[in-house]
Amino acid sequence: MTPGVTASTVYLCTVFIVLFNVYVDSQDTDAQLCKMCEGTVPQDSPVWDFCLTKGHIRGRCCFGNETSNVDAIIGLDLANCSISHVEHLYNSSTAFIIDLSNNPISNLSDFIFQGFSHLTHLLLPSKLECPGGNASWEKVEVKNNARICKGQKNICNQSNQTSWDCPENSFCSPYGPGFFECSCLHHFHGYKCMRQGEFPIVKVLGILTGSTVVVSSLLWFTQRRKAKNI
Repeated sequence: MTPGVTASTVYLCTVFIVLFNVYVDSQDTDAQLCKMCEGTVPQDSPVWDFCLTKGHIRGRCCFGNETSNVDAIIGLDLANCSISHVEHLYNSSTAFIIDLSNNPISNLSDFIFQGFSHLTHLLLPSKLECPGGNASWEKVEVKNNARICKGQKNICNQSNQTSWDCPENSFCSPYGPGFFECSCLHHFHGYKCMRQGEFPIVKVLGILTGSTVVVSSLLWFTQRRKAKNI
């Protein structure tokens, strides 16, 4: 095997290993989240009722039945799990319903739910406030020692949001309770959506491919020279 082929093989193997590790890490975090509490989703819980027609249960998670959602967490039940502190919820930003009630949680940051734009039903210990405040939800009620936040509002549609929240050539998109993000309009991209036209994906891929070829060639010539000297 020539040094050039060896360098290219090592490069491709490295890329494959990195992508494989990212996939494995994603699966591990899902498994970790779904096993944060012993057992499975209780049959008398709101997550169980939600999952009956829309998904299937694994541990404390409900995964979607649709082909496009087969690996997406659409429901999460961590109720009555003796959880006192929550820093993040891993890969559950696709969830429609999350139950954290009946836990000794004393404080919960709104940023935990940043990106949870699909969340429509959230159950918390009664002493906690709904993320984003009551104004971020259609209905808030306290029932059976749980604060129930229902129907996440689209903050972009609220009257107190003005057009200057997002730069020109962009639009507002909901990004979780009380959060929004700015997305570029069609045919605009780049910093503050100031560049017009389609994103030059072919050009970018060409540059990346060219760079890879140049680096591989340099490695091949370098290794070949060393081989000749030996």
